[in-house]
Amino acid sequence: MIRNYNKSVFYLFCCVFFIFYEFSFAHGVTGKDANFLQQVNDQAISIFVYLGAKHMVTGYDHLLYLCGVIFFLNRLKDVAIFVSLFAVGHSITLLWGVLTQTYVNPYIIDSIIGLSIVYKALENLGELKRLFLYQPNPKIAVFCFGLIHGLGLASKLQDFLISENGLVINIISFNIGVEIGQIIALVLALFIIDLWRKHSDFYQHAKSFNLVLIFLGFILTLNQLGAFFLVT
Repeated sequence: MIRNYNKSVFYLFCCVFFIFYEFSFAHGVTGKDANFLQQVNDQAISIFVYLGAKHMVTGYDHLLYLCGVIFFLNRLKDVAIFVSLFAVGHSITLLWGVLTQTYVNPYIIDSIIGLSIVYKALENLGELKRLFLYQPNPKIAVFCFGLIHGLGLASKLQDFLISENGLVINIISFNIGVEIGQIIALVLALFIIDLWRKHSDFYQHAKSFNLVLIFLGFILTLNQLGAFFLVT
């Protein structure tokens, strides 16, 4: 039985690797969305709300981190607190980064975002204190990683020449869309995790889930670092 379990975990890692490897270079604002951002020259509130929501719903890096954040949270109050701290953090740096044109290399930011996924999974497994002899406050960590994730969003928007006409309203609208997309994704994730939690094998497989998060976080980090060195 143990051998079959190990085989299942191995096959899961392989499948996730091949799927995620293709996506890890594809995340961003592309296609028609990118063309629109370069052409808009006025306020476009509804469109920017849509783009923000779409970016978050398809933003596997942000969603993987948030899934790690809510994985062991049993009370809705705790979920609200942690997700709010993350939202405040990424809202600050998203707005600040775009409006002040503070540019950070997106490959470096995305590689750090990958490490944030690894960090959260290690925290879930109770390995942080053993590895680093220190356990940071989880709420402070979520807020700080929210700041980093916000810079990731800002760096992607700064790749396009967005008109200054209506820029503040458009970026605020984009951020509102991000929050809407985050709520939609989290409701679905919470529903799935709660269903899983009702089964007796939840805690048995919890370790495997977080090991997969570590695996994916390292893939994202290595891919982005590789891309950074190739580009530079």
